[in-house]
Amino acid sequence: MPENDIPYNDNNTKPAHDERDFVNETIDIYQRYSKKRDDWAVEAKEDREFRLGKQWTTEQADVLKKRGQAPIVVNRIHPAVETAKAMITANRPSFRVAPREDSDKKVANVVSSLLSYMYDISDGRSIIRKVVDDYYVMGLGFIQVYQDPMKDMGKGEVCMHDLDPLDVYVDPNSQHKFFDDAENIIVSRLFTKDQAKKLYPMYKKDIEDSNSEQDWNAPETGRNFDGKVHFPEDVGTLDNTNYVRGYERYYKKHVKEYRVYENFSNKEDVLNDEEFAQYVQRPAWIIQGQIVPDEKQAQAIVKQLQEQEELRQMQEQMQAKAEMERIGLDASAQLPQPSKREIQVQEVTFADLIEQGAIEMVQVLMCRVHQCVVIGDKLLYKRILPIEEYPIIPFINIHTRTPYPVSDVRLVKGMQEYINKTRSLIIAHATTSTNTKILVPEGSVDMAEFEQKWAQPGVAISYDPTDGAPMAVQPSPLPNELYQNEMTAKNDIDHQLGIYEMMQGNTASAPQTYKATISLDEFGQRKIKSKLADIEAGLTRVAQVAIPLMQQLYSTKKVFRVVQPNNSINDYVINQKLVDDKTNEIKIFNDITVGKYDVICVAGSTLPSNRYAELEFYKDAFSMGLIDRQEVLKKTEVFDAEGVQQRMDTIAKLNQALQGAQQEIKKLKGDLQTRDREAINLRKKAEVEKFKADLDKLSNKSSAASSLYEKRLDDVLAGVKKQVTDSIKEDKKPALPSKRGKQKKQEK
Repeated sequence: MPENDIPYNDNNTKPAHDERDFVNETIDIYQRYSKKRDDWAVEAKEDREFRLGKQWTTEQADVLKKRGQAPIVVNRIHPAVETAKAMITANRPSFRVAPREDSDKKVANVVSSLLSYMYDISDGRSIIRKVVDDYYVMGLGFIQVYQDPMKDMGKGEVCMHDLDPLDVYVDPNSQHKFFDDAENIIVSRLFTKDQAKKLYPMYKKDIEDSNSEQDWNAPETGRNFDGKVHFPEDVGTLDNTNYVRGYERYYKKHVKEYRVYENFSNKEDVLNDEEFAQYVQRPAWIIQGQIVPDEKQAQAIVKQLQEQEELRQMQEQMQAKAEMERIGLDASAQLPQPSKREIQVQEVTFADLIEQGAIEMVQVLMCRVHQCVVIGDKLLYKRILPIEEYPIIPFINIHTRTPYPVSDVRLVKGMQEYINKTRSLIIAHATTSTNTKILVPEGSVDMAEFEQKWAQPGVAISYDPTDGAPMAVQPSPLPNELYQNEMTAKNDIDHQLGIYEMMQGNTASAPQTYKATISLDEFGQRKIKSKLADIEAGLTRVAQVAIPLMQQLYSTKKVFRVVQPNNSINDYVINQKLVDDKTNEIKIFNDITVGKYDVICVAGSTLPSNRYAELEFYKDAFSMGLIDRQEVLKKTEVFDAEGVQQRMDTIAKLNQALQGAQQEIKKLKGDLQTRDREAINLRKKAEVEKFKADLDKLSNKSSAASSLYEKRLDDVLAGVKKQVTDSIKEDKKPALPSKRGKQKKQEK
């Protein structure tokens, strides 16, 4: 029975029929189931005693002592079971959760992390180790999944713990491996009244007034001669007035429930009578034809619509004013009042929405597990759990289609007894061999003197040779087959349990090559993997039962942390309300309360792995580009893997930035060279252009000079031509005397 399993909601009612009849019915079922399983319980307890070293009965021990032999125990079962248990529970189980419907896959991943969270807060590794131990030793182990409303500061947690198989009583007609077809499952054991009050503090008065049998109902095996191993019934003082028997009963019944589907939110749920009665009374608001189930969200939407309406009216007034100014009317005149639009808000209930068809409702019959707790002759409470499978999950070894499976220890007890008998015989023979027996003829020696001096070295003992000489008698040696058979029996035990020498660290049988060793280890685990399939099936059922209990209990915002395999810690938030800034719509982030999920325990996730071989595999996959560096880092033993990854990411970013800078520098260098070439070309082009300009200037000067020369030449030629012309004219007309000629003539 889980601690503090107190009813946390109002779905806890007294039975409709007489309470006393229900209590008597529960006790009667317990007694009938107990009688049916007596034979199995004796065998199961004997198996447990064998595993713990109680391997001789009192009668067998007495016979050996009379023979002068000690009841030696060479426990080969214990290390084999411990090795198998260590292999199966080497790692934390991984769960793969998938949405059964069109649900958010991210939420499914969160639910998977939530299962790991349950495993951590329940000390899951210790629980599974105990369950696997019971699985191998008694053939049957149990995990109970329950809601503990006292944890997390009264918010409640979904937890799990192991149960003693001898405290669980199952319908003997059940044939299903998970007891799905059982009419009842009862967990019963003795409590002190103080213990019961701590477990159920709300019912202290009922517990104090309760009375019941104080019989431990423990099977007797007759193997209690040494008193080295104790069980609950072997310890403590049984006080008839202080002890009281508790009964935690589970049974299945079909109950009327209501499946509702909200068209406006696409939310589907199944509700019982009480939940449905509260559901239909919930208020809702219809705003402009939109259904809003939350009051704060409705107020926000109304406020937003009012602001939008005010803004629309202001825009209409501004448009009207602009229109008046355009047509030349006086802007100071009375403006027309803008049209008013009423915001339609109607408050309704979910019952009204069902009538309107906004919510689809169908009555269904659902199979639900009922739980009741009886202490002594008092019924504490009854409640209906939101699950279809029993929260008492069995882990069955060799299933016999009954609630009474067979264990591996039961199959090897004969070989273990042979080893013990052989070893006792060997030790007795060794003791006899070291104490030599002497045959002494009667009257040949003084027996008192002989017994006193025989063990002393170098002592002379006189005897009468006429009566014969003392003669030492050597015991017959034990046959070698006796030692070989003991080793064969040991190997048979290991083989039955699927444990081989190499798995136990014996390097003598290991191959010479690394890969051959890995291959042999892989093949050697096949039988363990067959056992592991039973464990994984049970863990899958644990997860299937836990999810609906989580959906019922975790209805509000919750933050939880999960330690990852690389020792990093991830934070998760479920059922967080977020408001859309644009629509003011309230949405729930990671809402686990809705949706159906399929879940399995990942095969082989609990088995040990050769980290070196696994690392080599991941390195090869990384070199082929199949995985990234982060996946390789997960398979290392680096404690601060997350920090290393961050630093590697930082270095990669810096290297990328450096490469980018180098590429930019290279580009700039290329651009600079190009610009240098362009500059050279520009300079050459400028020189050419200057030369062309100079050449043009020279050409222009030459043209101007040529023109001037031609003009001057033309002037000269014109002058010459005129002189010639004038000369010709002078030569043709008579010459007239000049004044100077006249004067000369007169002087003559």
